[in-house]
Amino acid sequence: MAIIGSILSKVIELRKNLPAVPVRKNPYRTQKTTFNKLLKKASNTAFGKYYNFERILASSNPMREYQRTVPVHDYNKMYSEWWHRALENENNVCWPGVIKYFALSSGTSEAASKHIPVSNAMLRSIKRTSVMQMLSLARYDLPEDVLQKGYLMIGGSTDLNNHGSYFEGDLSGITTSNIPIWFQSFYKPGREIALERDWHIKLEKIVDNAPNWDIGFVLGVPAWIQIVMEKVIERYKVKNIHEIWPNLSVFVHGGVSFEPYKKGFEKLLGKPLIYIETYLASEGFIAYQNRPDTHAMKLVLNNGIFFEFVPFNEENFTPEGNLVPEPKVMLIDEIQEGKDYALLISTNSGAWRYLIGDTIRFTSKSKCEIIITGRTKHFLSLCGEHLSVDNMNTAVKHASEVFNIAIPEYTVHAVEYNNLFAHQWYLACDDQVDIQALKECIDNKLKEINDDYQTERKHALQDILIEVLPVKVFNDWMEHKGKSGGQHKFPRVMKGVQLEDWNNFIGKIKNSVQG
Repeated sequence: MAIIGSILSKVIELRKNLPAVPVRKNPYRTQKTTFNKLLKKASNTAFGKYYNFERILASSNPMREYQRTVPVHDYNKMYSEWWHRALENENNVCWPGVIKYFALSSGTSEAASKHIPVSNAMLRSIKRTSVMQMLSLARYDLPEDVLQKGYLMIGGSTDLNNHGSYFEGDLSGITTSNIPIWFQSFYKPGREIALERDWHIKLEKIVDNAPNWDIGFVLGVPAWIQIVMEKVIERYKVKNIHEIWPNLSVFVHGGVSFEPYKKGFEKLLGKPLIYIETYLASEGFIAYQNRPDTHAMKLVLNNGIFFEFVPFNEENFTPEGNLVPEPKVMLIDEIQEGKDYALLISTNSGAWRYLIGDTIRFTSKSKCEIIITGRTKHFLSLCGEHLSVDNMNTAVKHASEVFNIAIPEYTVHAVEYNNLFAHQWYLACDDQVDIQALKECIDNKLKEINDDYQTERKHALQDILIEVLPVKVFNDWMEHKGKSGGQHKFPRVMKGVQLEDWNNFIGKIKNSVQG
């Protein structure tokens, strides 16, 4: 392990000391090359033949012809028309060969699990992007020997469900079961614990072994990393996690915005960490933070994913967040900074013009850097307030700082109020706080950062309602939904059946307390 870690350190140090040579790859040309490779590779699949990829590639403007020929797909359309055939062991459906792995993903709004194909080509792409991100550590001021320390990765079980012709599980479980041999000596909690499916048993085993590991990096969804650190601190009666892992230096996180968790997270530390964000979805490794002086992530344009961008506005989406039949779609050279876009991706796992469900915003067009702003169906606009998850995260972070409290989770939904409307907030917080002051703080911050919200608060949006619940309630609900651990995230906006289930759940808790 020390030898490999030393080699890694030297490679990154060499990269750090190389003279800075500006790399000015044209994003459009890079994406054009990726697009051509994808269509050529898939031209003899059932999907490629149906939509005649060879004809598209031979046209005068292949990318525009592709947009005219191939419809936009959401998960239901992609699965019902194509992916279900791959699950039934049919070859060459949307990508050459047999699909060996399917990532189970419920996202944050669907009740049933989605089966997202993960091809061998996609696994190779994820590994390549992971190496690219590791090499980008040359830009960070890291302790000299941190790369020789352990990497604690909290994710889904590597004991995948075996269905004979394919395996299914969390993407984190699939990728961890395929980690390179050279990395296995660094990887914690190790193969045996990683196989454990029961989140509570896995957690206890991690806590049991924590003092035996010299951890330099932690990787995972913020909520579950925080739970692990809290358990370790409680078990060993220490003041902070650095008394157990003195060399812990880097937290690589993804899946949700880190801002709501940051206040509570940093109370568990003995010294500051370097935070690095990733955008690794079940559909592919989309972007990663590659430099320290930004919170944005660089889109991966040359590794098996072709991107299209749909302006996230009323012209292209219904009030429920559904895509209209003929949306306006842009390529990488047509986007503008500061505007929200829904992502369409075409990948080397056989997703074609696939609406991934996330919304992003370019912070730098020249560097192709983005931030995630929310989900297409996770926003509130009852009366034109256009409140995004990004707005909500900003307000919650602000309130955490003003009152010096931790609010690791929250959710919001719409309610009828005085014959008009209001937003009902549920905040996870174990600290004492004045609820009225907290409400005013969040409301005022939202008015400050969102002009539409400010306008509607004077008219149809009559009020915001705040209820503070123990953090345990939010964790228990995730367990109730079968979403403990792994890559699961608490939904920031609730609607429909999911909202009904949440209301029933907290109603039972309140009744049991009163009883």
